[in-house]
Amino acid sequence: MYREKSFAERRTAAVEAKKALLDKFKSRPAADDPAVLARQAERKAILDARAKREAEKERLRQEKLAREAAERAEREAREAAERAVAEERARAEAKIREQEELERITRELADEAAKKAKRDARYAARKARSKGRFG
Repeated sequence: MYREKSFAERRTAAVEAKKALLDKFKSRPAADDPAVLARQAERKAILDARAKREAEKERLRQEKLAREAAERAEREAREAAERAVAEERARAEAKIREQEELERITRELADEAAKKAKRDARYAARKARSKGRFG
């Protein structure tokens, strides 16, 4: 069965807790104690090693970023060169197609002119024959 503690019991427990805390504080080694100094040196060594690892990680990360940037720049330059070659090839092909189209049009015009000349010659011959008959 649970029994409420009296005020005196609570006060005694608080005093004992404070005394235990004070004893714990007093039993703590001094700042110049070899064990304390060894722990501090160990912590400092751990922190230094961590800082070195972080610096190495950062250096590797920077190298990786620089390498990726160089690769990206090289790839972009190569793609730009390929695009320029493709554009030049397309321009050359367009020029060839344009010349072929001009040649085709020229041939068609020449053919039409030849056909017209033949037609005109036939018409003139027919006219000449009909003049000779009725004339």
